[in-house]
Amino acid sequence: MVIPCSNKRYVIEEVPMIHKLMYFADPMCSWCYGFAPQITQVKSKHPHIDFQLIMGGLRPFGHETMANIGALLRHHWTEVHKRSGQIFSYGILRNTDFVYDTEPPSRAVVTMRSLHPSKEFTFFKTVQEAFYRDSKDTNDLHTYIELARDCGVDDQDFTEAFSSQSMKEKTLQDFAFTQQMGISGFPYTMLQTGERYHLLAHGYAEADQMNAAIANVLEIDTG
Repeated sequence: MVIPCSNKRYVIEEVPMIHKLMYFADPMCSWCYGFAPQITQVKSKHPHIDFQLIMGGLRPFGHETMANIGALLRHHWTEVHKRSGQIFSYGILRNTDFVYDTEPPSRAVVTMRSLHPSKEFTFFKTVQEAFYRDSKDTNDLHTYIELARDCGVDDQDFTEAFSSQSMKEKTLQDFAFTQQMGISGFPYTMLQTGERYHLLAHGYAEADQMNAAIANVLEIDTG
């Protein structure tokens, strides 16, 4: 086959490298609640980096009640408060019949992601505050309806989406992706650059520490 020659020059446009800040967390993870101000600062400092929030699945479909694990949780929450300064009410711990199941709040966040993506992270943090600061029942749909309303989402729209099989499956996909990445503890933050993943923090970390790690990664990958 003869390919005709041409004097025309073709310029290949370089595709910019994808940068993504990935945050694996659970709304009912106390260290994630303590970590909220730090990851918020990091996210705000790097608006040019895409942000992805993934529900990790701390104790989905759990059956333990506060009668079983309340004392253990109180110990953890006290430590988180000392380290982070985040406010805990401890009131929910007195509800001995409360079932500690992290699937409903995770599904609520995934629902907000579907209905109003730009409000997902804000909603995630309000769910954390509702549980830890305000002792709201995270097994009660009305808890999320009220929070979603504050984000501009219609009550019926949220209810239908939250209760749908599709949203349940999307939540399970978040859990499955977390497992595929080999992540089992939260909070967990990493920076994706192209096809590479760089650990920023496994567990609680200060914003300055993570910002320095991001700067170091970007300098190496683009330098």
